[in-house]
Formats: sequence, C-alpha cells, structure tokens
Amino acid sequence: MADISRKTAQQIVDTVKEICGYNINFINSSGIIIASTDPARIGTFHEGGKHVIRTGEPLEVFENDAFHGTQKGLNLPVLHNGSPAAVIGISGNPEEVRPYARLAERITRLILREQELNAASQNMNEKKNFLIQSLVNGNPADPDYLLHLMDEFHIDPHTPKRIAVIHVLTGNSSNYISTMEPKIRRLCAQIPGCLSCCRYPDDFLLLADARAMDVGLEQLRTFACSENKNIHIGIGRSVDIWQADASFSTAQMALNSLRGTENSFARFDDLTLELLLGSVSSETRREYLQKTVAALKPDDLSLLELYFSQDCSLSKTAEKLFLHKNTLQYRLNHIHQKCGLDPRTFRDAVVLYLAVQLDSEK
Repeated sequence: MADISRKTAQQIVDTVKEICGYNINFINSSGIIIASTDPARIGTFHEGGKHVIRTGEPLEVFENDAFHGTQKGLNLPVLHNGSPAAVIGISGNPEEVRPYARLAERITRLILREQELNAASQNMNEKKNFLIQSLVNGNPADPDYLLHLMDEFHIDPHTPKRIAVIHVLTGNSSNYISTMEPKIRRLCAQIPGCLSCCRYPDDFLLLADARAMDVGLEQLRTFACSENKNIHIGIGRSVDIWQADASFSTAQMALNSLRGTENSFARFDDLTLELLLGSVSSETRREYLQKTVAALKPDDLSLLELYFSQDCSLSKTAEKLFLHKNTLQYRLNHIHQKCGLDPRTFRDAVVLYLAVQLDSEK
C-alpha cells in the first residue's frame, strides 16, 4: 500500500479543521506527525499516536502530556486491511471532537483505497502495454511471462489474432490523444477479449482474436467515421499470436493505403494494388519518381491526384476545381510537355497514377 503523502495529509487536516475548528494531526506509522493544523507540531513525535499504531485501538486523552507529545483529545487508527496504517489525532474534549475525528478517519480510508485502486489499474495497464508491445516488436525475450500475462487477460494463445492500429492525425495533440483513450476502451469493450495500449507518440494498438475482430469490423469502421477524419484505422492480417509483428506490419500497410484518400478505415485482406506499392523499396521508389514525375511541381501532382480520383473525367475534375474544361485541358497538356507522359492515354495514365501513389507515400 502506498503511504499518503505529506501534501495529501495536510489537505485532509486543513479540510476537517474548516468544518470543526479544532486542531488536527496526521500521524504516520512511526508516530511522527507529518501534517498538522498547528505547524509547530509537524515533525514531532506523538507517543499517543505510536501507542494507537501498536494496539490498533482508539486512544482518548483527557489531560495534556499524559503521553509524550500528546494533548487532550482523541486519536483514531486508520485501518487498512485490518492493520493500522496511520492515526488521526484531534485536540479537544474527546466527547466533542469524536465525530470530527471519525470524519477525518473515513476521508483518509477513502483516499488510501483510491490510491490502491489507481495503483492496481496502472499496474494492469503496464502489463497490457508490455504484452502487446512485446508481441508486435517480435522475438519476445520472455515467452513464459507473456503466456502468464495471456492467461491473466484470458487470451487464448492457440487461436489466430489480429492487430489493429489506430493512428491519430491531429499532429501530436496530447489533449486529443488523452481524450481518445476512454473512447478506445469503450470500443474495445464491444470486441470480446480485445486489449489496447498506446504506442508513443500517436498510435493505439488493439489485439484481439481474429474472429472477434472480424465480427467487430463494423464497430471499428463506424468508430473511424465518427471521429471526423481525426484518425485512421488499419487492420492487420490474421496470424498466430507469436507472429503478431507480421499482423502489425500489415496493419501499417493498410494505414498507408489511406493516405491521400477520403477513407479512414482499411483492412489488409481487402488491399490489392496497395500491396504492390507497399513492397516497393525506397531506392526503387526514388528511381521511378525520377523517371516519371521529377519535372512536375506539387500543384501538378495535386491536379493529377484529383484527376485520377474522378476516374479521369474532365468534366468532374473541372467542376471540382471550378475551372473551364479548356483550362483543365491546357494544364494536362502542360504536364504532358514537362514529363513526356499524357494522363489522357491509358498506358501513360497508369504510369502516372502509380507515380502519384508512390509520391504520396514518401
């Protein structure tokens, strides 16, 4: 059990004094006053308090200095798991101060319980983080411990698993990321056996049985849409749990396929051309772009991206850009002259489309 800090103990005694007007002492298990409404008593030994810690029984004192460092009043043990953890002392006539001493004792017990619950919750989160991060990083150093954690979280290591990556698009906004955590916990509650953790700086990882995640695809898709383009969700392929790193990498490929699109959700199983683009090395990508669109400016590439998104329709593209079709034709001609590829012919359009996709993934 974590001890109550001096700051918290001082807040307790100050709050109770505001209610009753009597001086209050907070005494630790060593009999030392660590907080008091009488500053002169902080740090002094309280023999009565030490006696209460030893016996576990309340102590009423009717005369000053009946115990060393003890004034007339009431000293109550704060019990935790049946044992005294601290003592609340209140100066005054024991008959008068008894209800206020009990109030302070109850407040202290509630704070101790809250601290314990927070510590347990934090410990569980750390375990979940360790389990998921170890699996997605590959080659876990202690498989036996991971199996122990799987048992603790009721995860069957013999069934296929999927990793989902929720990527936050708001530019490392810590406020937005912190508001996402309770939403993601609620999302996981809709997918049986789903665990989640935060991967610094702007990703959340979800681990679940492949079957459970497949059944929950609609919830994941709805969640992605509900966040108003603040996030992208990529779902990795189904794998053995000890190959979770492969599911993670394919989830990232699914995420990459969303760049430059209006979509916010993708599953690796549904990818086609994106698989080819995702396997291109950085060197091959650079060479391809150099041979195709190196002479084009960013505005040219943006125009091509929109043109292809409108299925190479001149009228739809012109409407989106608020341009006359003749002006659009002029700009496409200009692109043809600069790079030698005509986006209005099938073969050249395919070459340029691949270049635009590869450029967007740089």
